[in-house]
Amino acid sequence: MIQVFTTGGTIDKVYFDANSEFKIGESLLNELLAEANITGKYNVAGLLCKDSLDLTDNDRYLILQAVERCTAGRILITHGTDTMPDTASVLASVSSKTIVLTGAMQPARMRRSDAVFNIGFAWAAASLLPAGVYIAMNGEVFEAGTVRKNLKAQRFERTSAD
Repeated sequence: MIQVFTTGGTIDKVYFDANSEFKIGESLLNELLAEANITGKYNVAGLLCKDSLDLTDNDRYLILQAVERCTAGRILITHGTDTMPDTASVLASVSSKTIVLTGAMQPARMRRSDAVFNIGFAWAAASLLPAGVYIAMNGEVFEAGTVRKNLKAQRFERTSAD
């Protein structure tokens, strides 16, 4: 069984009209898991509903506490991409579980979103990787502490050699 925690981020953003900004909406995670044809057992729990730029140290501590209390050995966390590496670094103190963070560069509600692919890919990573903390985005897996988001290229990249 994989425990899935949602925290908000672009993956859950909704665009209301041309005069409004994106806002975090209700998570589509169950729909995304179904669309990715995930048939394994999972439980989804919402922790936060925030843009990752708005996450505080207290929010990251709340995520850490939820992970530490969780009885599942495999955990998937949806998270905003801007500060995903920061949260992964906080979670790195948990060494006995496989924790995978993922998100999307475009909201899941948009036609050309990478959300379904990233969810499926992160599911596979969470199912197969050994204990540790990882970011799974756009077909690559990065260990916590070795990754940053390249805003200009709109992708994640390693910060140190493997």
